Amino acid sequence: MHQIDLHNNIKYVRTISPVAVGTTGTGQTGKIVDRSGYEGVELIVGYGSITATNATLSVTLLEGAATGTMTAVVSSAMIPSAGALAAAGIAAGTPRASGANKNVTHRLGYNGILRYVSANVKSTVTAGTLIHAGFLLGNPHSAPVAS
Repeated sequence: MHQIDLHNNIKYVRTISPVAVGTTGTGQTGKIVDRSGYEGVELIVGYGSITATNATLSVTLLEGAATGTMTAVVSSAMIPSAGALAAAGIAAGTPRASGANKNVTHRLGYNGILRYVSANVKSTVTAGTLIHAGFLLGNPHSAPVAS
């Protein structure tokens, strides 16, 4: 069996440090990540314990050719292209269950061509829910990738 070297062919870049999602509607906007030198991009969003059954957490994936012109990514540049943003977020629900709608990690692929990416996570209620997000960059133009 052929072993694939994943370690030297990926890079993880944090865009949102672990933080409470905050005030209703404002959310957390991540730092802009430069994906130059990588063909593959995957957004990973982690959610902590969510206690409010009516809280909905939504994700916006952003892209730009320059850091000052970030815009929302169209669904055709996401993997999967249908329902990707909804799947990356957390829907309102009761009861909250670990691994289903709290204490869970979701991911969203980006197959666009723009150099810069970022993300935003918002809540429909003021929530102390901890979140974090980062981009996994893969298919590097040059490997091994530095840690």
